Amino acid sequence: MTLLAPPFAPRPADAPPMAALDGVSKRYGRIGGVLALANVSFAVPAGQFLCLLGPSGCGKSTVLSLLAGLEHPTTGRVIVADPRPALMFQDATLFPWLTVAENIAFPLRIRRVGRAEQRARVAELLRLVHLEGFEQRRPHELSGGMRQRVALARALAQESALLLMDEPFGSLDALLRARLHDELEELWQARRLTIVFVTHDVREAVRLADRVLVFTPRPGRIAADIAIDLPRPRRTEAPACAEVAAAIAAHLRLEITDDDHA
Repeated sequence: MTLLAPPFAPRPADAPPMAALDGVSKRYGRIGGVLALANVSFAVPAGQFLCLLGPSGCGKSTVLSLLAGLEHPTTGRVIVADPRPALMFQDATLFPWLTVAENIAFPLRIRRVGRAEQRARVAELLRLVHLEGFEQRRPHELSGGMRQRVALARALAQESALLLMDEPFGSLDALLRARLHDELEELWQARRLTIVFVTHDVREAVRLADRVLVFTPRPGRIAADIAIDLPRPRRTEAPACAEVAAAIAAHLRLEITDDDHA
């Protein structure tokens, strides 16, 4: 696999966190509106792969929106060291009228990167996500997995040290998801990225993460902060992964049950 050189220098060990929430609550609407998050605090060191895990509606995607600057907290502080965090959604959200190459080049055009450099970077990113030869295809001509590869290449084109991912592989079949897990892990390590990855799949979280934050049902609070110390590379079907996933799943079920009886 061809790997791009990291576009940023490694951060010293004592550097401030790449991202953090400090006592953040988020309410949608005025008084009486929906309280999505309640007093959430955590910090993400540079280079960490963090997974946010919890039931639907628990505020995981709201956390990403806050980190991306798409939303503002009702109370508390959001701290992001990188001024241009890259955001990738479950839906590839490609521009249907642009080719694959044009979609990937879009962040470069916004930053007014020269055309020759755009072509060189797009070609390298296409090699990186194994889409050489698909430069002139339109999104409707691609499979779901290929569209997600284009979306990943476009996110990497932003050259951000912080990558925010909102269930990017949730709609893919298990075999393709496993392959993209491998490729994402290799990219994360090679480019020294910091990744915040939202999922509701416990095994996916254990497969990918250095650390998992388990959220309660709405309003989202952090119920558990779990370090995943298993050696890499991992496989979701491996006994060690399955054991950790089962323990986290039991904790998650307990949180949901407690909420139901509150």
